[in-house]
Amino acid sequence: MPSWQASAGAALNPFGRTSMNREHLELLVTRTMPYGKYKGRLIADLPGHYLNWFASQGFPPGEIGRLLALMHEIDHNGLSSLIEPLRQR
Repeated sequence: MPSWQASAGAALNPFGRTSMNREHLELLVTRTMPYGKYKGRLIADLPGHYLNWFASQGFPPGEIGRLLALMHEIDHNGLSSLIEPLRQR
């Protein structure tokens, strides 16, 4: 696979092949934004325009960046219903 395809796949799938597993989705409704305008807000509750900004500027490194990228993909593709059942736990 050409390197540009591998890096494009990594950007679209920040957790690798298991990006939509339950544990990663649960983190979206339990982890809060550690800094910035929305500090203290659940990752799952961040507004789409904020997630879009990160997508255009680059997600931060580490777990927070992976969670923001995952939430961006969910929000952008209208898949927020995937995390709603996890909020009720």
